[in-house]
Amino acid sequence: MASCAVEGGCVTDYLAIAISMLSMILLLSRFILPFVVHKVPRTKNSGFWIPVIQVFASFNLLLSIVMSLNFLKFKKRHWWQSCYVWAVWFEGPLGFGLLLSCRLTQAFQLYYIFVKRRLPPIRSYITLPLILLPWIAGAAFIHMKQPLNPRCHMGAHWIIPVVSLHTSYVSALVGFTGAVRHIDFRFDELRDLWRGILVSASSIGLWVAAYVLNEIRDDISWLQVASRFLLLIMASILVLAFFSMSSSQPLLSQISLRKRESREFGSMGEALGIPDSGLLLQREPAQVIDPNEPLDKLLLDKRFRLSFMAFADSCLAGESVHFYDEVHELGKISLDDSVRRIYMARHIIDKYIVAGAAMEVNISHRSRQEILTTADLAHPTLFSNALNELMQLIKMNLAKDYWSSMYFMKFKEDASMRSNGREPEQMTGWNFSPRLSSVHGVDDPFHQEHFSKSSSIDVHDSDIQLTRNGE
Repeated sequence: MASCAVEGGCVTDYLAIAISMLSMILLLSRFILPFVVHKVPRTKNSGFWIPVIQVFASFNLLLSIVMSLNFLKFKKRHWWQSCYVWAVWFEGPLGFGLLLSCRLTQAFQLYYIFVKRRLPPIRSYITLPLILLPWIAGAAFIHMKQPLNPRCHMGAHWIIPVVSLHTSYVSALVGFTGAVRHIDFRFDELRDLWRGILVSASSIGLWVAAYVLNEIRDDISWLQVASRFLLLIMASILVLAFFSMSSSQPLLSQISLRKRESREFGSMGEALGIPDSGLLLQREPAQVIDPNEPLDKLLLDKRFRLSFMAFADSCLAGESVHFYDEVHELGKISLDDSVRRIYMARHIIDKYIVAGAAMEVNISHRSRQEILTTADLAHPTLFSNALNELMQLIKMNLAKDYWSSMYFMKFKEDASMRSNGREPEQMTGWNFSPRLSSVHGVDDPFHQEHFSKSSSIDVHDSDIQLTRNGE
């Protein structure tokens, strides 16, 4: 016991390492499985890379504890095995400090979005390094002063400033959490913030207790072994409890595998409980569609909108129609329900408006900036100008081709059968010759690459595609 307490390699050391490896596997599964199983598209904004950084920081924190506290029995012969590499840089700015900075960045975003009701004035890729800057400065100062002994412990007079840095970040997190505690969050954001505060504060307390015990009673071998065992176990619990996707990608957090709910949400409208969102009742009365009616009025009919959306998707130009559909869902939310309106507006902005979004729409720079710099995310006319621009593009391009497409013919046939009290039947053997789309510019599906199509397409296959797009 005495030798392994100093040199490492005790049975409890290997047990703690095994538990930490298991926690990292669980952490990676919580992050990766929703993308693999549910085929959730990967975004380019902070909603994706902040959780990635959390996973990276979690790995650094666990590895730094293993390397700096002599869990493994090896001699430190190389510079990269130095205490200052692991106990200072990897455990501080690249580990615990980076974890707290990620959570503070998320809390800062929640404060601005739901309390200030506007997008944060500073982008996340700038906010995070600014919050992390004191950790980097502190690590550089410690590296210059060289206060660590061969066991990677520092003198007692260094404890107060180091612990003060840790507690100041937890205090800032408490401050942001207190500022948003009155918000009726829908996706457990507030619970995750309080859980992060509790676990991080407990970790700091345990770290201080373990340090004091090791420094005061370094002659007791079992105490050294037990304290580092508890430190690594607590850190393993910390990285699991600290990780959360609700603040970054609320919809993804609802459909992830950790949610044991019988129903999965396919859209933000469904997750927010917007009436009839994502639903198409089979017994709904059929509406007579007149092509001479304004397209704005026709798109209010859900069956027509889904048919038109399926046609636009087949032309690889469906972003505008999907945008119209989600803005239409936003309009169903009461103006008094600002929280749900902000959720939906934020979802639309992340999906359609920001540069590089998964379904970025082709709107003018002026309209885009009006949305991104709005003073009220819950404003009823937030997307009006962008929607007007897109409707003009739809009318000039997609609408012209839709009236002569198979999708409209199938829609008319289904509507006719429903008006006669019969359910639509599958029809086979009706071939048609597809027309090339006349969509131009950025929305042109043939603008970047051309696809070869057969001269005839079976209506049954197209019916299946329409049904899938309508679900």
